[in-house]
Amino acid sequence: MGCCSSRYTLIFLCTFQLVTALERQVFDFLSYQWAPILATFVHIVMVILGLFGTIQYRPRYVVVYAVWATIWVTWNVFIVCFYLEVGGLSKDSELLTFSLSQHRSWWREHSPGCQREEPAAGLGPPVGQAVVLGVGCTLEHGYVEALHSTLHILVALVGFMCARCVVSVFTEEEDSFDFIGGFDPFPLYHVTEKPSSLLSEQAYL
Repeated sequence: MGCCSSRYTLIFLCTFQLVTALERQVFDFLSYQWAPILATFVHIVMVILGLFGTIQYRPRYVVVYAVWATIWVTWNVFIVCFYLEVGGLSKDSELLTFSLSQHRSWWREHSPGCQREEPAAGLGPPVGQAVVLGVGCTLEHGYVEALHSTLHILVALVGFMCARCVVSVFTEEEDSFDFIGGFDPFPLYHVTEKPSSLLSEQAYL
């Protein structure tokens, strides 16, 4: 019963992670955030692998998913620190875009309550990389990104714990299956013992 509940919970979590990862990938593409795009792509692959392993009873795939969950938590902790500017990080740096564009988070101009403000003519970045600022936002874009990453951290932590439970149960089931009839202590001895005793009785008679 515990196995079924953990297994179904992990299937649900993996499905939920796929939905949130695809949603995040869309916004990262809109803001040309290349580092998060690559990380989220790997995340999607690993979640699919974990989902497949859970459905098909493949503990090794679930282990890979669990290991990735710890990496994904670490990455999202970095994203939270980046947008909250912890430890000297700056959310206005080009770290996440690999300095390929001057775009920033999509939420910078689309956060709740934001008003668009076009940069002054001749003072903005090169053509094709214009940045439109959001003014008067109800929730600043750094907090939106931090909350987004916090959600991914919480789901990944729960997924990691469920994956550990599922792997332990799958492993126990495999071990118990290997021992069913696999190591009879003296199957051949019993087969050969009876004919030999019968022969000795017949010789005595």
